[in-house]
Amino acid sequence: MESRFDVKNDRDLSMLVDFYELTMGNSYLEEGVGDQIVYFDMYFRRIPDGGGYCIMAGVDQLIEYLQNLRFTKDDINYLRSTKAFSEKFLDYLSTFKFSCDVWAIPEGYPVFPNEPLVTVRGPAIQAQLLETMVLVTINHQTLIATKASRISRVAGKRPVMEFGSRRAQGYDGAIYGARAAVIGGCSATANTLAGMMFDIPVSGTMAHSWIQLFDSELEAFRAWARAYPDQCLVLIDTYNVLKSGLPNAIQVFKELRAQGHEPLGIRIDSGDITYLTKRVRKALDEAGFPKAIIVISNSLDEHIIKDVLAEGAQINSFGVGERLITARSEPVFGGVYKLAAVEKGGKVVPRIKISENEEKITNPGFKKIYRIYEKEQDKAIADLICDHEETLDETKPLTLFDPVFTWKKKTLKNYRAELLRKQIFKDGKLCYKSPSVREIRSFAIQQLNRQWAEVLRFENPHNYYVDLSQKVWNTKHNLLNHYSDEFSGK
Repeated sequence: MESRFDVKNDRDLSMLVDFYELTMGNSYLEEGVGDQIVYFDMYFRRIPDGGGYCIMAGVDQLIEYLQNLRFTKDDINYLRSTKAFSEKFLDYLSTFKFSCDVWAIPEGYPVFPNEPLVTVRGPAIQAQLLETMVLVTINHQTLIATKASRISRVAGKRPVMEFGSRRAQGYDGAIYGARAAVIGGCSATANTLAGMMFDIPVSGTMAHSWIQLFDSELEAFRAWARAYPDQCLVLIDTYNVLKSGLPNAIQVFKELRAQGHEPLGIRIDSGDITYLTKRVRKALDEAGFPKAIIVISNSLDEHIIKDVLAEGAQINSFGVGERLITARSEPVFGGVYKLAAVEKGGKVVPRIKISENEEKITNPGFKKIYRIYEKEQDKAIADLICDHEETLDETKPLTLFDPVFTWKKKTLKNYRAELLRKQIFKDGKLCYKSPSVREIRSFAIQQLNRQWAEVLRFENPHNYYVDLSQKVWNTKHNLLNHYSDEFSGK
């Protein structure tokens, strides 16, 4: 979704691929299988921070990349200089035209392990070349959106501003992290470029350097009040919160009121949050400013926010930086991109990767995902991964079973099934319109409300079920048995 300012990132990212994607593409072409139709699934295996859900994000940037995928003369010349590629392959890249089909779960949905967030169908060379960009785009933004959701949820109705750009891992981490943070629930960002690019709210107050620049804290506050008389929010912990910052803020607030303006409030960036906010709230109220807000920052995350609120801290809003923009508690989102099927003679032939580690065994075939809701309370019960040709009849009972512990079963009668994924490209042409970031944020909140509280809790969340249809389960185990027999010599 373009900003109303039509600000785009015009960098050419086509060469942002792992080198082996190109060498494999070269080999595919030499072996005559470059145009064979294949299916790749992008999914993740585990939720960060021991959480119960993740928030899907990054689809719009993936769309932007795919719409601009091409190889320039400079790209071709560089690849030729590596002496790793045939001229036949370089000619192929020079006339490259994206022609894949792509499906994705829309941004804002809660998502869970082992379900395909993105599926790519197309010629083997093309589908292989997308691996790095699919992963880096979806992995990063889904990670930050998930962290932001955790922080925003524990803050409740108190707004959370993202302001971690200075601690982000590079420019893109700051810009696209800010976008993902708003999707996850933040009300605003301090990143002005992100605000302009994605049409999201921007916000900010002052740094300690503003206070230090003046001969006195009181003079600094008065100067700020002159500049922003109707939005005056001052930082009161440069010297001493209770003995200096707070009394000076109250004095300036009284001066503002005498001039016909009402102050916005104060911010604290250090110290004992619970103790200080209680003292500050009491003093502001007694001075006649019960509507003045208290904003807190200082290396916050969902656990600190939860603790100080439980202790009775008096806070109206939070500014969260480094622990959000870097997902510091667990900064890696382990999405993978795996071959799931090939087409032969017009038929989809499933492929499987086997591992001694059960979670690394892939789910084969071309699949669709249904989210199953209980009709009465409109709460999600499970996600069901089905073969692409399967449809669910809501008028008939549906039996779900654990794909590992298959004796664990549940039969549903009063349920609703919704297809989770949307097709975003057909034959290389965009066929999906991305919502705005603000719309995605609202959608994410709405969809979280359709999850049970047990799934959303931080401590020991309920394990949300991602089940396989009987057909997909049979396909998987038939392949496992086939390779087991082959390896055992039967």
